[in-house]
Amino acid sequence: MVIERKHNQFLLDWKNQKNRKPLILRGARQVGKTTLIKQFSENYTQFISLNLEKQQDAEYFNQYTDAKTLLNALLLERNMNSITTHETLLFIDEIQEVPKVIALLRYFYEEIPNLHVVAAGSLLEHSLSKVKSFPVGRVQYLYIFPLNFPEFLSANGMSSLLERLDIIPIDKAAHNVAKDWFHRYALYGGMPEIVKTSLEEENIPLLPKIYQGIWSSYVDDVPKYAKNDTSQKVIKHIMQTAPRYVDQRITFQGFGGSNYKSREVGESFRALDDAKVIQLIYPCTSVEYPIMEDFKKSPRMQFLDTGLLNHALGIHPQLLSITDLSTSYKGALLPHLITQEFISVQEYKFKKPNFWVRQKQGAQSEVDLVYSFQGLIIPIEVKSGKIGKLRSLHQFIEKAPHPYAVRMYGGEFSIEEHKTPKGKNFVLMNLPYYLGTYLDEYLEYLINNFEKES
Repeated sequence: MVIERKHNQFLLDWKNQKNRKPLILRGARQVGKTTLIKQFSENYTQFISLNLEKQQDAEYFNQYTDAKTLLNALLLERNMNSITTHETLLFIDEIQEVPKVIALLRYFYEEIPNLHVVAAGSLLEHSLSKVKSFPVGRVQYLYIFPLNFPEFLSANGMSSLLERLDIIPIDKAAHNVAKDWFHRYALYGGMPEIVKTSLEEENIPLLPKIYQGIWSSYVDDVPKYAKNDTSQKVIKHIMQTAPRYVDQRITFQGFGGSNYKSREVGESFRALDDAKVIQLIYPCTSVEYPIMEDFKKSPRMQFLDTGLLNHALGIHPQLLSITDLSTSYKGALLPHLITQEFISVQEYKFKKPNFWVRQKQGAQSEVDLVYSFQGLIIPIEVKSGKIGKLRSLHQFIEKAPHPYAVRMYGGEFSIEEHKTPKGKNFVLMNLPYYLGTYLDEYLEYLINNFEKES
């Protein structure tokens, strides 16, 4: 079965560009990069696929050092026609295995502009430092993540619901249906193999083995991004212990009850962050645009996929009957999932979301997420409960140069006008938590319909 990804239009636009640059797909293993390009290759009359984990394919780049000779050899061996008469796509998978090939991409761009070139890699950040002459300005990026909620709905054939979600604001008739489907998405997550398997009810018992297989493959990758034996041990320790700390900010020193030092743990976390397996989400302390991370403050962890996290925590059974995700796993699962949704909408550039903290002696305030929009930093709380309990949100709004705030929760869409304890008027948009990927459209709706002086 083919799962349609949101990146298809991006790829078609790239294909039709006049000044097309080689495209590098970036993302963790098993998020669907290879499958995406194989599906996309159907738009071409000729398709050449190389996987540099295979010695036979990697050997081409040892035998041929210039782009034109390499292409001619590939065409001849495959009995293919000249690219002047046929549209040809060259796909170089696992490009991180031979870092010098990354430098070669500039010559495809400069010497063979008619050749369409896509490369993919899952540990690129660890290979880029080995590239002596990186093709700056001569490549383009596309970031790939697990399926987000709209992609999950598309895979499940819910086209009518997707059409209703495009209508802003969401109507009450669609609310309960969307919420039920989002709970299913929260349970399974967005890893393509999991989603594909879950489509057939008789296959659901297979899911635990698949989750474990995916996580084990990341553990097996540890030697590829660990600097030494100690680093390998620290990374494996992090992967074994990190899930149970998802509901809190972390410190590196002695992480997970270990005796490892702050520097050792910090370096290992950064290696996992580069691999997109476990990312570090840092806070900001200002309410003024742009968002500036404070790397001196304790971060939160963001796992690649909430379904994998559920498996690691062993909480899949509890989620089967949940009615409000705001209360799941000490309130930590929903902010994690919405952060994953925010990350998923990025394509040509990548910036991790942030949260906000205000620290005073003896007291601390924290807003779950902050979001850049039209030169403003919008505070977002992810929780159920009454408006009067949003103390941290009030403190942010009282300092902010605008009056807009968002609460993502299990209730229906609404917009309310309120005052902070110090008397500042503000507008609160209550957004159902299944609308994370639609946040830009809803913020535009909010600001256009509720323009106020701060």
